[in-house]
Amino acid sequence: MKTLLVDVAGHRYPIRIGQGTHQLLPQLLTENGIGKERMLMLISDSHVAPLYGLPMQASLQAAGYQVGLSVIPPGEESKKLSVVEQVIGDCLRFGLDRSSLVLALGGGVVGDLAGFVAATYMRGIPFIQLPTTLLAHDSSVGGKVGVNHALGKNFIGAFHQPLMVVFDVDVLASLPAREVVSGLAEVAKHALIWDVSFVEWLEAHAEALLALDPERMTEAIYRGCEIKSAIVSQDEKELGIRAILNYGHTIGHALEAVSAYQRYTHGEAIAIGMAGAARLSVRLLGAPEMLVHRTEQLLHRLRLPIRYTEDWPQQALLDAMKKDKKVRGGHYAFVLAKQLGQVELVRGIAEDQITQVLKEIHA
Repeated sequence: MKTLLVDVAGHRYPIRIGQGTHQLLPQLLTENGIGKERMLMLISDSHVAPLYGLPMQASLQAAGYQVGLSVIPPGEESKKLSVVEQVIGDCLRFGLDRSSLVLALGGGVVGDLAGFVAATYMRGIPFIQLPTTLLAHDSSVGGKVGVNHALGKNFIGAFHQPLMVVFDVDVLASLPAREVVSGLAEVAKHALIWDVSFVEWLEAHAEALLALDPERMTEAIYRGCEIKSAIVSQDEKELGIRAILNYGHTIGHALEAVSAYQRYTHGEAIAIGMAGAARLSVRLLGAPEMLVHRTEQLLHRLRLPIRYTEDWPQQALLDAMKKDKKVRGGHYAFVLAKQLGQVELVRGIAEDQITQVLKEIHA
């Protein structure tokens, strides 16, 4: 097991990554001062709960903890206030008080929603992230929690740091191959914005990662979390440098929105968005052409898409981009790269530059 410490605004918490870490959860709770008198609510979805939620609940109960279970439907459709209300109802019926904890067991949707429940239940109780997807190695770190509004993604939320993150790489074996590939997009993002040596490492170990080699996967997740924690520790509430974690997300979120989250997984959409951001970086910042080549080469090796194929109206994509949370005064904003491993937030980008790039990344 590898351990990484995150220090955000005086709140320090560990990330535990390795094989079989879920089995160590009772021990990890004890080590972190969480006594058996504190009630736990395990929040999961109907895909994950039968596989890992019920055994985890039984293990914790056998160790002497009182553990409730709240199960939500799987998928992005569950990230809404009506489901939050349902889960809070489960918490109230089970008897959670202000000393209780939430355990978020699942992918990014569960982590975001359960974290938001924890942030708002009785004005805030602690929670622990137990990600079960590779994609969630990103979303489980940094304290961003929330749900969607009908008019946009993640517009209802809070910053609420977890007490601990426990990542068991063994659970990745139950994921469909497409979900593994999707998760690698955020790993690639961390490398592309911060660390050229990590880009090279991912290129060299792409096949091992796709095959879920546990040692390589543990290393990849550790390095990705290390980069994110370094950024978040400098800027918890995204007032500055943390915005660079949105590399590829302006176009990516637009692709998700116009398809009502039906066509691309989050990672696939972000990969296409990073291909677009690299091209826009060459146009606007004078980044070397090699940036496009290296970006697309890495994504290709990880079996991620770099083009979108649907004939969606460009105006629909542009309208979706205007709802991006980085927008100020109605002006487009993108995270762009000066070179591999060095990015910055750029505002006031002309619409014709974006439309030209959209043409280039449309197959």
